[in-house]
Amino acid sequence: MAGGLSMVEDAPSAAWASIWYAGKRVLVAGGTSGIGAGLARGFIEAGAEVIATGVNRAEIDQANADPVLSKARSEQLDVRDDSAVKALVGSLETLDVIVNCAGVIRRSEELDPEVFQSVVDINLNGTMRMCAAARPLLAHSKGSIVNLASMLSFFGGGLVPGYAASKGGIAQLTKSLAIAYANDGIRVNAIAPGWIATPLTTDLQASPERSQVILGRTPLGRWGKPSDLLGGVLYLCSPTATFVTGTILVIDGGYAVT
Repeated sequence: MAGGLSMVEDAPSAAWASIWYAGKRVLVAGGTSGIGAGLARGFIEAGAEVIATGVNRAEIDQANADPVLSKARSEQLDVRDDSAVKALVGSLETLDVIVNCAGVIRRSEELDPEVFQSVVDINLNGTMRMCAAARPLLAHSKGSIVNLASMLSFFGGGLVPGYAASKGGIAQLTKSLAIAYANDGIRVNAIAPGWIATPLTTDLQASPERSQVILGRTPLGRWGKPSDLLGGVLYLCSPTATFVTGTILVIDGGYAVT
């Protein structure tokens, strides 16, 4: 469900963050591919114990073949399955951070109400299931949640109404849970990536015309990489952000300001 990407990136190591994350336990839903894999890799390099979930065996096998991601505990999980979500989270003795990256996009098909419903169930309802299941453990550790919003949390998408609606919902869910979980000492934030090079955007990258429209509006003039999102996520979950909750951190190369 999370978009895939080559498991090897030309990204700097996140070992500098070990002062924050060494010995911490981090669960990355959708952490075996795409954006989730980039974030899981960063937490591993920062010394965290990482549990990364993927929707199918192929994603798990790909992650296990990666020299960094193979250090994570990889688990197959469909975030639509409430019982499976509760069972996985219930198998953990402690949890410090959860990052919700499991998601899907089905361009054009989402105009069909059944496909729309499926996309929302994965992207939005799945995020809520993970947050609710993890709440008791995070309350004990005074931990953090980071959800995956999007530029489409703010803009419409004519070919992706399900994806756009789910990402708009994630922005509001993040703000709402920040209020609801505050008394537990849990901080809830989100990142809103711009155009990131993953297989979810392969068709757009491969089209010179469509890619140029995107790059022409992006002041930094390039597609982002999953590793470009890592610094923001590491910050949001760190002790340096103890007064930050309910924030949607935009990481988009400037796309939203043009």
